[in-house]
Amino acid sequence: MIRRNIPNALTCGNLLCGCIGVVEAFHNNLLLSCILIGIALIFDFFDGFLARLLKVASPIGKDLDSLADMVTFGLLPSIIVYQLLMQSIPDLFGIWKAYPAFIIAVFSAIRLAKFNNDPRQSDSFVGVPTPANAMLIASLPLIVHIEGGMWKDIIINTNNLLIFSAIMSFLLVMEMPLIALKFKSFGWAGNEARYLLLLSTVILLLTLKILAVPAILVLYILLSAIDNVMKKNR
Repeated sequence: MIRRNIPNALTCGNLLCGCIGVVEAFHNNLLLSCILIGIALIFDFFDGFLARLLKVASPIGKDLDSLADMVTFGLLPSIIVYQLLMQSIPDLFGIWKAYPAFIIAVFSAIRLAKFNNDPRQSDSFVGVPTPANAMLIASLPLIVHIEGGMWKDIIINTNNLLIFSAIMSFLLVMEMPLIALKFKSFGWAGNEARYLLLLSTVILLLTLKILAVPAILVLYILLSAIDNVMKKNR
C-alpha cells in the first residue's frame, strides 16, 4: 500500500507547491512562486519516474497528476504573468488589460485534457508540455530580478506580455509532435535529437545562466521540428 502511494505523494507535493505559489503570487512574492514552480518540477519528474520504476502506474495517479499540473503549471503561471502585466500598466483604469494572462490557464487545461486522452503522446508530446511552459514563465521574474536593465524593460511591457501570452497559449495546443525525454535505449541511433537537446541545454545553462531558459524552449521546438522532418524522410 505504501509503495503504491509513493508517486501520488510526490504528485501531492507538486500540488502543494502550486497552492502556496498561488497565494504568494497574489501577494506579489513572485520570486518565491517561481522557486516553488522549480520544486514542483522536481516532484513532477520523479512521480512519473517512480510510478514506472515501481510499476504502480494507475488511472488515478494519471488524473491526480493532471489536476496538480493544472494548478502548479497552469493557474500559477497565469497569475505570475497577470502580476507582471499589472506592473506594466501605468494606471488602475487599465487593469482589465491584465486579464488575458488567464488564457494561459485555459489553454493549459485543454493541453492536459488532450494529453490524458491522446494515444500519440506515449513516446512524444503534441504541443508544448505545461511544465515546460511553466518553467519558461517562472524564468521571467528571475530574469527581471537578476539581469534587470534592458531585460526588465522587455519583460515588463504590456504589449510584449500580451503577445507572449497568446503565443504560449497557441504552442500549448499546437498539433506538432515534440521530443519527449523518454529513452527506450541509450544508443545514439534514434536518440540523436534527445542527446543534442540535453547537450545544448547544459551548454546554454553554463553560458547564459537564467537567460538560457527561453533559449532552451526555442531550441526545443526547433530540434523537434527538425526531428519531425528527418523522421518523415526516413
